[in-house]
Amino acid sequence: MFDLDAYFARIHLPARPTLDEYGLAALQRAHRLATPFENLDVILGRGIRIDSASVFAKLVTARRGGYCFEQNRLFLDALAAIGFEARAVLARVWLVATEPPPLTHTLALVRIDGKDWIADAGFGGSYAPPMPLVEGAEVEASDGAHFRLQRDPDYGWMLLRSGEPATTDGRGAGEGWRPQFSFTTLEVWESDLAMGNHWSATAPASRFTQHRIVSIVLPHGFARLTDRDYRRWAGGDDTAAVISDPRVYRMRLSMMFGIDLSADEVAALGVI
Repeated sequence: MFDLDAYFARIHLPARPTLDEYGLAALQRAHRLATPFENLDVILGRGIRIDSASVFAKLVTARRGGYCFEQNRLFLDALAAIGFEARAVLARVWLVATEPPPLTHTLALVRIDGKDWIADAGFGGSYAPPMPLVEGAEVEASDGAHFRLQRDPDYGWMLLRSGEPATTDGRGAGEGWRPQFSFTTLEVWESDLAMGNHWSATAPASRFTQHRIVSIVLPHGFARLTDRDYRRWAGGDDTAAVISDPRVYRMRLSMMFGIDLSADEVAALGVI
């Protein structure tokens, strides 16, 4: 049985959310503010398990973060425990793609009062608040980025973004609307999620096997650490640095992102 009290404590949510779009938004925001996006266990050779028990043990009990297949597993389990009707869908991330990318992102499709909404607790960048699955729907994120949904003749739905860098490594920045990811509402099975997770965690072409990636949503901004490159922007302030000391790297992980690793684990990351 899903331990809602422990989950609510982990994401610092003081009250059970209402079963509507406002409760969905409150839950997603609390989750994104409290739970860092990270792939460090990939680099450490530990593999990524996405069954419910393993994800809860890592993200809630051990107070670590994870990437989309972990984050949205936890989020969907919480939605179900609260009473929402929700399921996973798979997406293709287009931010720097030059040809159709694989299905390596997952998000939640939520049914509220007979209408579909999308919600995403696990994109590795500042996030889109929940959006109705409606052509032309737009939302503004707390960091000032704007998102728009539109139908795509080849890929189902496309989420467009305008604003600050959309990814944890700063790629995708620029003026105007840019495709972030596309998805369909086709049924997704556990084997589909397992395949996407396996590719993300093991494929040489996956950026999760190439880089150490950490990020966190801030109340009015975003912070990321990609290998040695740190950047934080919030409320109009923008800070950037290159970290060259493993002690500083370890401290930054803990103080900014809430990830506590030993000195030996930081050394094993091979980032410095």
